[in-house]
Amino acid sequence: MSGDLTVEIDSGVALLTLNRPDRLNAYTAEMGALLSRAYRDCDEDDDVRAIVLTGAGRAFCAGADFSGDASPFDAPGDDGTFSASPISPAAFELRKPVIAAVNGHAIGIGLTIALQADLRVVAEDAKYGVVQVRRGVLPDCMSHWTLAQLTTLGVAADILLTGRTFGGAEAAALGVASRALPADQVLDHALTVARDIAVNVAPMSAALCKRLLWDSVIHRYAPRQVAALETLLHERVMGGADAAEGVAAFLEHRSPNFTARLSREWTPLPEL
Repeated sequence: MSGDLTVEIDSGVALLTLNRPDRLNAYTAEMGALLSRAYRDCDEDDDVRAIVLTGAGRAFCAGADFSGDASPFDAPGDDGTFSASPISPAAFELRKPVIAAVNGHAIGIGLTIALQADLRVVAEDAKYGVVQVRRGVLPDCMSHWTLAQLTTLGVAADILLTGRTFGGAEAAALGVASRALPADQVLDHALTVARDIAVNVAPMSAALCKRLLWDSVIHRYAPRQVAALETLLHERVMGGADAAEGVAAFLEHRSPNFTARLSREWTPLPEL
């Protein structure tokens, strides 16, 4: 993949890079389509164990691109193709862990895309904000839901209703980010975490854990419903080859060699 998005896969980690550095990686429909396709491809590729999303240059994504003749906020056409959530599947809908290495400014859709990841590492000195209400439109990419889940309803209201910007330290303090680091350390840290997952985490375990985590929120499961699903999913993996390998690798002080493959063995979680 090239153009607005580049994809590199190495040692189990897919690095997806928003690639319009001359425009601070301002979002375009083409970028969204490429990211959606890359997410699907990575989720179906057994060689990909974790995904890192970052931006080229000094920004992650400065928001919607206003450089063209038409504004991205012009009235949509009558063909029914407009969506306020253009990234499909969203990062939280994948089976692989997704880490957003937010290496610089992330404004508007730049931040709402990152909010869909499982983990976010942000640059301390960059600016962040869901500013759409200051542009006469609304927050997008399901951010009314993701932000409230990651933080609290009060924090989400503060960020979404004011459209204010804030720095990396505040992002971490509010729970918007998992960690704030100097900008030049953000990608390296995210890749370190992703490589650790790729080597040491069983792919089926990660997929089941991630889906149960997000599905519990999506379906609003009660604690005992989660307990029932945890039991069912344990029964899928206990006594299996990867469970035996995980224990053996731990006892033998070596890296595990997990053999389960999502492409041939995955079945969706049951709904309660």
